[in-house]
Amino acid sequence: MRKQELWKGVIAGTAAGLAGTVAMTQFQNLWSKASEKLKTNGHQQSSGNSSGQESEDATMKVAGKAAEATGRHLSREEKKKAGTLVHYGFGTGMGTLYGTIVELGPRELQRHDLLSGIGFGSMLFAGADEVAVPALGLSGKPTETPVSSHAYALASHIVYGLTAGAVRKAVRAAL
Repeated sequence: MRKQELWKGVIAGTAAGLAGTVAMTQFQNLWSKASEKLKTNGHQQSSGNSSGQESEDATMKVAGKAAEATGRHLSREEKKKAGTLVHYGFGTGMGTLYGTIVELGPRELQRHDLLSGIGFGSMLFAGADEVAVPALGLSGKPTETPVSSHAYALASHIVYGLTAGAVRKAVRAAL
């Protein structure tokens, strides 16, 4: 058994969180493109709002509230850009937490990296998307959200977790 070293867990987890967030974002982009293609091929009308503007997601709302706390108002475009930073910052930070937990936790977590990653991603979905985000008023109640949206979010977090588990293992081994 290797020695537990917090700094190595933090570095491996941070890299894992960033990589997981990149993978999750790419998965979401592919899902969105596939959904649009299916809608187009099926000749379904878009269910978006009539103004052509998308609603603000939770990361955009956080970015807007953070800016307001400093006395600044962000335009929609600025919120969108800052929301990306919020998304990557949160995902990377959660990866740091994951790396720390795996480093200092039971050895089984280190032996089953992909499973622990899936578990962490799933818990992140449940804790953040299903509890914290609605509780903070950044989204509607989970019971008011279509099942398909929950499935999309869970699948996204599983991609995050799988990627984070694999990258954490590789980075930790390199250290």
